[in-house]
Amino acid sequence: MKLFNKRNLIVATFVLVYVAQTGCKKQLDVNHDPNVPTLDQGNPSLVFPVGVLATIGETGGDLAIAGGMLSQFFTQASLAQQYTDVDSYNMPTTDRFVNGPWDLIFPSGLENFQYVIDHSKASSDWNFYLMGTVMKAYATGVLVDMYDQIPYSEALAGSSNLNPKFDDGFSIYTNLLSSIDTALNKDFSASTNTSPGAQDLVFGGDMEKWKEFANTLKLKMYLRMVNSHADVATAGITALVGSGAPFLSVDAAVTNFVDAPGLDNPMFEMNKRQLNTPNNLRASRTFVTWLMANTDSRITYYFQVNNPASINQGDYSANNATYQAAKTFRNADHSEATDPVEFISAAESYFLQAEADVRYFGAANAKSLYNQGVLAAFDATGNDGSPFIAPGGPYEWGNEKEGGVALVPIAQIIRQKWASCAFGCHGIESFFEKNRTGFPATSTVYSDDPGYIPGQLVIVKNSVLPPGQMPKRFVFPNSETTINTNSPTLVPITTPVWWGK
Repeated sequence: MKLFNKRNLIVATFVLVYVAQTGCKKQLDVNHDPNVPTLDQGNPSLVFPVGVLATIGETGGDLAIAGGMLSQFFTQASLAQQYTDVDSYNMPTTDRFVNGPWDLIFPSGLENFQYVIDHSKASSDWNFYLMGTVMKAYATGVLVDMYDQIPYSEALAGSSNLNPKFDDGFSIYTNLLSSIDTALNKDFSASTNTSPGAQDLVFGGDMEKWKEFANTLKLKMYLRMVNSHADVATAGITALVGSGAPFLSVDAAVTNFVDAPGLDNPMFEMNKRQLNTPNNLRASRTFVTWLMANTDSRITYYFQVNNPASINQGDYSANNATYQAAKTFRNADHSEATDPVEFISAAESYFLQAEADVRYFGAANAKSLYNQGVLAAFDATGNDGSPFIAPGGPYEWGNEKEGGVALVPIAQIIRQKWASCAFGCHGIESFFEKNRTGFPATSTVYSDDPGYIPGQLVIVKNSVLPPGQMPKRFVFPNSETTINTNSPTLVPITTPVWWGK
């Protein structure tokens, strides 16, 4: 399936709605151009891909950059300033990485998905109904995981409610899970269903894959609850797995980008093409030392060589000759312009299943699921992971060590999930998982210390936070709080979201 062709580009241009960029308020532009159709002139087939493109524009762009830095896959190049806000944890309400996801995913993602849900329900087109429901749940979940509370029950109402209340994350999750169940229970053999075909940018119209995506998303959402609502997590996961629900064994991702302005991978477009330099994001010593310590063959995919020079996370103000030689993340050429953007990867699906198996099913299948996750993560980068999970391999189930000490099962699963999230612009997910599980562990020393354990996350050199503190959330964006009178009191970046530790 080809992602971008002339027709898709025209579709994406013509169904975008002119709305004031005021977060969830969706105030219509009174100066709307009559030559550009509004949502009322669209249909689910036309509107759905626009919502997907808007979502990946942020998850694969701003959040790929911020998430990858917070997960310490890469860091700001020394003596440069482009991303020092993220690398120093200095992200106030006016920061680009705080406002961007809110300002795009709400009006261009969630509004479009709600349109698809409403119109496909009216026509009993359950294929598009399921697709819209799953994508709305995914995109809403990202916002909840970032900000903890967002407008939900009163959102997307247009000018009829310009001050929607903020709902708590657990209530939103509960509603999203119920909506997915409703969608999964529709009649997918009905004659009223239409084939999404190429307008489905994720699976090319394969509805069985959408059902697997829905189940895997449910599993992820239930696992988010293990710290705060253990009873709900237990009941939801045991019922889901016990029902024999199929989970993803392939990536839920947008692929087939082309190396051309505006048609390429969003992270590449934002970080390299628009800035006209490949040099801002450099190898982080956190990730590099872990890859090198395990002779992990993926290191050449990310940093071109087996022993790349790297920078201690956040040490961008240092004038260090070694830092100047630090490798860029991915390549300095255009090879990553066509990298995919993952929603949920096959590797992540297996790691989610492995974690659930450890927590609720006596770990009977955990080894097999974990191994499949590692293999899928390696395969995504064109590498073979089988030697690494073989007996005596560094990632052998039950025998992976950190600082000479074997990791407990959950820590081993999340450690490998962390490594897998460097692929496919998916670093924001490993940031969330760190704050849910505590893994990878936080180092007691900086990465230039002889006692540093490779791969443990460090408190960055130029942190603006109190000693020992790391970000746990994104603050509410200025674009919303300055206009919505129902905005909550600002919460510090160091306060966990509702499911955090």
